[in-house]
Amino acid sequence: MADAEVEAQIRLVRDIREIEAADWDRCAGAGAAGERPENPFLTHRFLAALEESGSAAPETGWAPHHLALEHDGRLLGVAPLYVKNHSQCEYVFDFGWADAFERAGGRYYPKLQAAVPFTPAMGRRFLARSDLDIPAESIEAMLAEAARRIAAENGLSSLHVTFCTEGEWRRLGAANGDGMLQRQDQQFHWENRGYADFDAFLATLSAKKRKNLRQERRKAMESGVEILRLTGDAIEPEHWDAFWVFYQDTGMRKWGSPYLTRAFFDLVQRDMREDALLVMCRREGRWIAGALNFIGREALYGRYWGCVEDHPCLHFEACYYQAIDAAIELGLARVEAGAQGAHKIARGYEPRPTYSLHWIAHPGLRRAIANFLEHERAEVEETIAFLSERTPYRKESET
Repeated sequence: MADAEVEAQIRLVRDIREIEAADWDRCAGAGAAGERPENPFLTHRFLAALEESGSAAPETGWAPHHLALEHDGRLLGVAPLYVKNHSQCEYVFDFGWADAFERAGGRYYPKLQAAVPFTPAMGRRFLARSDLDIPAESIEAMLAEAARRIAAENGLSSLHVTFCTEGEWRRLGAANGDGMLQRQDQQFHWENRGYADFDAFLATLSAKKRKNLRQERRKAMESGVEILRLTGDAIEPEHWDAFWVFYQDTGMRKWGSPYLTRAFFDLVQRDMREDALLVMCRREGRWIAGALNFIGREALYGRYWGCVEDHPCLHFEACYYQAIDAAIELGLARVEAGAQGAHKIARGYEPRPTYSLHWIAHPGLRRAIANFLEHERAEVEETIAFLSERTPYRKESET
């Protein structure tokens, strides 16, 4: 193992297509043909779609600099890595850090980001092959150290590893000697506790919340809305044409302009339709709303929603209840509903911590951020504990 660590070479890759898809996916746990990927966002096909479509590109502030760790012509591990000149579309907010550093005369951008662009979903960021005689954690550590060294040697202000796994967070964090600063936040996930169907899930809620959910599902359908769940070859180009309109509407209202290009959805249709679950809403023969999810080995990931008609509770139905139905049907362990949204609690989604790691080059800035993060972690833990007491599930006294 020691010899392999010493002799392993790091290569920076500006286009993920320079790495064979099968080699990347072997590191990402993408699975064999016909098997669900561990995490759809870490697959070669998803990251390539972002790059090929022009969504994640130098022109948009996401310049790919992926790490490839090699030994004796063999790929040991990879990491999705980007040089960024802004902090947009990351969902782990460091705008305040950048502003404070630049007001003090520092230069915060460019910075280095280990992440899946535009995607607030947890997953491994240092992807090690698990079928080698070298421990995966050793490969992980080599990739992380290489990323830090690249940031330092090129005068970058920082390295940010966002939405990493709890394991990476603990192994690579500051609690372990000279590790990276540890940050936490929260999301809302729905947990499948072996439910046979949606009614079995409802039976675990308090009577009032159960009644509210049933009412919301009825209201969503009162305008004559028909809802279809589509995946694989059932998804056709006309569905993406409609969904693109929905996505643009949401993007213009939330971000000022959409960050995914139209070509991205065409590439999903070409390469990833088996990984996608489209919830499409139709009324009087016209597509009026839709929600896009991606399917992993254990989780359904909610990503985008949009509409051209407003109907009471349709957003809840298409994004949250249809996702629960689909997860039960597919035998998935959970639904990860994306960033933000405390309103998800009333729909059966529960608070869960998310994790990120941060290496800061400037000692003074590092000290200030470390102090901030210590207090922020305590606040996040208190918030999760507070919200966990307010889920709609029946208490023991009600059973």
